[in-house]
Amino acid sequence: MNLENVAVVVTGGASGMGAATASTLSNRGARVALFDLNGEAVKEVAAKIGGLGLEVDVSDEASVQQALDTVERDLGIPRVVVSCAGVAPASRIVGREAPHALELFQRVINVNLVGTFNVLRLAAAKMTALEPTSKSGQRGVIINTASVAAFEGQIGQAAYASSKGGVVALTLPAARELARFGIRVMTIAPGLIGTPMLLNMPDDVQASLATQVPFPQRFGEPEEFAELVSHIIDNEMLNGDVIRLDGAIRLAPK
Repeated sequence: MNLENVAVVVTGGASGMGAATASTLSNRGARVALFDLNGEAVKEVAAKIGGLGLEVDVSDEASVQQALDTVERDLGIPRVVVSCAGVAPASRIVGREAPHALELFQRVINVNLVGTFNVLRLAAAKMTALEPTSKSGQRGVIINTASVAAFEGQIGQAAYASSKGGVVALTLPAARELARFGIRVMTIAPGLIGTPMLLNMPDDVQASLATQVPFPQRFGEPEEFAELVSHIIDNEMLNGDVIRLDGAIRLAPK
C-alpha cells in the first residue's frame, strides 16, 4: 500500500513499539495520528514526526470515537490502524496476602482486549466508506498487538496472558467478517522487546532475560516491530493470522 498522504492511527504511540511504528510510517509519507493515555508524552512524540498527538483512553467508547472523528477531520479517514496500547501488571492468582485482585484483572482485560476491540470496531466502521486502493478491493488494514504470553503465559501473568489470548482469538473472526469490506486484520505477538517496561529493569535481570532468546540472543528492538508492521501493510496476502516476533523464545513457567 502506498502510504503517501494516507491517514494512519497508532495507539500507545507515546513510547516503545507504538512510537517506533508511528515514526516508521511517517517516514513513508503517512499522515500519522498517535493515541495515548499520556497526553503530554504523546504530543511530544507526535511533534517530533510532524504527526497529530491525541490523549485517548482506548477502553472508552466516547474517547476513541471523538479521537477518530478528529483524525477524519484533520487527516482523513485512516486506512491503517495499529493498536499498541496496553498494560502489563503482574500478580499471582493466589498471593501471599490475598487472591488476585478482581479489579486489576478487569482493568487489564479492559485496556488490552476491550480497548483493542473498541478501536478495531470504530475504525473499521469508518474504513468502509473509503474507496478501494487495489484490484483486490482493499480499503485498509488493522494490526493488533498480542504477546507470546498469549501462548506461554508465565506465573503472575494470568490477567496479561488472558487479555493477549483474547486478542489472538479476535484476529480470525474479525478478518473473516471485515473481508467483505476489503479490510485486513492481522496480529503481531512480540516476545521480549526493548521497550521502557523491560529497559527499566536492573541490568542483571535484563541480561538474564536476553539469554533466554535462542537467536538473536538479545531483546527485540521496537524498530523491528515497526518494520514488520510496514511489511504487513504492503503484503496483501497477510490476513487473519498471528505472527510471532520473538527470536524463537518459548517462555518458561517463571
